[in-house]
Parts: sequence; C-alpha cells; structure tokens
Amino acid sequence: MGLIYEYMVNGDLKRHLSDNYFMMPSVLSWEERLRIATDAAQGLDYLHDGCKPSIIHRDIKSTNILLNERFQAKLADFGLSRAFPIEGSSHVSTAVVGTPGYLDPELTEKSDVFSFGVVLLEIITSQPAISKDREKTHIIEWVSCMLANGDIKNTVDPRLQGEFDINSAWKAVEVAMCCVSPTSTERPAMHYVVMELKQCLEMEASQKEGHEPESKDSIGITTEDQSTEIIPLAR
Repeated sequence: MGLIYEYMVNGDLKRHLSDNYFMMPSVLSWEERLRIATDAAQGLDYLHDGCKPSIIHRDIKSTNILLNERFQAKLADFGLSRAFPIEGSSHVSTAVVGTPGYLDPELTEKSDVFSFGVVLLEIITSQPAISKDREKTHIIEWVSCMLANGDIKNTVDPRLQGEFDINSAWKAVEVAMCCVSPTSTERPAMHYVVMELKQCLEMEASQKEGHEPESKDSIGITTEDQSTEIIPLAR
C-alpha cells in the first residue's frame, strides 16, 4: 500500500513553538495558534467520529502535526494508529505505545484526547511536554502551578507580549486542562473540543474588531458517559 502526502512546506508544529528555531521570521500569533489547534482537533475528531470503525491515532504530539504554506495543520504518522469498536468495550486491550510526555497512563478511546491536551498546552505556552531545564517537569505540572497563582499572562508564550484576548486564553487553557484530566471519562469528546476552540477564535476576532467578547464563567462539556463542567481556574 502506498500513501501520498501533501508537501507541508512549513514543517512540523514543534519547530515553530521553539524559541531556538532560528529560521522563524516571526512568532506564531495567538490567532494562528488557535487555528492550528482547531485544525488538529478537527482531524482527530474525524478519526474518532468520522471513521467507521473509529481510529485511535496513539501518537499525537507536536512533531506529528504538519503545517502547509497557509499554516493549515494536518495530522501525520499513523504508524501506531489502531481501530477500535464504537460499541462494546470502551477500553482497548493493547500495549500503551507512543511518545513519553504525551501518553495517557492507560489506553482508552480518550487517550488521544489526553495527548491533544498536552499539545494544546504546548501551543499556548511554547513550553515542551517535558522540560529539560526544570528537572524534567511535565508541562501539566508547570501550567497547574502557574494557574494556581492566577498567572495567565506568563502562562501564555511571553513572546506574544500580551497580544491576545485574555478571555480567549483562559478558555483555551481550561479546555486543555480538561483534556488532560487523569480520569479518562472526564475528558471531553473531540467534537466538543473543536467547538470550544472555535469560540476561542471568535473571542480573539471580537477583540481585534474592538468588541468586548462575552466572558463566560464556565464551559459546559458533555462527555460520552456524563456531563462535566470545566470550572474556571483561579483568575
């Protein structure tokens, strides 16, 4: 079987988030980051809900998200992907594989959601999944510490110099933290993640147009097994 890939002139997402990438003419804007995240989320949603049977990618990470000339994101590297049944069992009995830092402690259909949450935190912060400078601290731990102090401005990539809508940033972080919930049943389905990220884009667009976006006190997300609510983090 042969696979034909579109030439992705802008390479992978990770290099555009690294402050050591000397070839970058400019830093990704907040809007560009949200669009990339939304594109990737839509691709993952298609694998989960658009394919029959559904497919678990199993290796979602920033180096497996490629960008074309218009910075549209496409998922890549399906070497570890696996089909799973829609009905019957929610747990996939197979060895957990993938890249350290992006792995869910257990493999279920929500494992990709966990990995996407890690990628979304990378997009927001430009920090690696596991830091070499902070005694191998995981990005989830670092973001949790920052948010415990209500420090959203320093959680978002400082290279943006505050050029982003604050409500949009809070919402994006809240969605990411919901995706990386230790309990798989508390993670949202990808189509809800897509919906929330589109709202983040709308907030950013409203801010640019000079309109004050409506600030929400919480984000309601329904999972397959229960209805959960993302409670705003300390602000």
